[in-house]
Amino acid sequence: MKKTNILEIKNLSVSLAGKQLLHDISMTVESGARHLISGHNGSGKSTLAGVITGASEYTVDNGAIIFDGHDITNETMTTRALIGIFLGAQTVPEIPGLTTLSFLKHSIAAHKRFETGQDLSMGEFLGNLDDACTKLSIPKEWLNRDVNVGFSGGERKRLMLLRLIMTAPRLAILDEPDSGADATTQKQIADTMREMTDTTFIFISHQKNFTDMVGPTATTILSGGKNVIE
Repeated sequence: MKKTNILEIKNLSVSLAGKQLLHDISMTVESGARHLISGHNGSGKSTLAGVITGASEYTVDNGAIIFDGHDITNETMTTRALIGIFLGAQTVPEIPGLTTLSFLKHSIAAHKRFETGQDLSMGEFLGNLDDACTKLSIPKEWLNRDVNVGFSGGERKRLMLLRLIMTAPRLAILDEPDSGADATTQKQIADTMREMTDTTFIFISHQKNFTDMVGPTATTILSGGKNVIE
């Protein structure tokens, strides 16, 4: 049975502060794929990830982003998140004053309301959270700490995985999820990506051992903000 494309990038050119960063990029991503974006530093990988997820600092000069058959080129980052596009950024911000538990609860509640029009069931939420924390060996006390404040790089990656599992997005874009993570956490990330078969993954990585664990189903190579045709 032929798979459908969940994402299509059509002749996309992007600039930042008047400087063009992406030049006529095109790619398709099949539903259920683990799609690797590779290339040297500065090739445009993180820019492309940011543009797909709606980062407002970039200007789309030409082209289109089609998600599940709908043109989302001009949609906001919030809208893209609600329709099921997740970003696991390479560098995640600290949010003092907001606990991880509150952040997850508000995020899941927003998705629930958008998708069904219903309020979040706290019993269901806490049950799912307990299962996810057990799966990822995340101590419960982490949930009462402010988002990413005082956490190591590897711990932040595990919290990113927790958010990923809890939101169960249709498309997850992970920008160097292996960076700053020890071997155990890298395996945890790779295993999670392989297990979440209802989520399509686009990921960026420079580490062969990690990409081998993930087992990419397709690859797009960038160089100088352009597609490399092999």
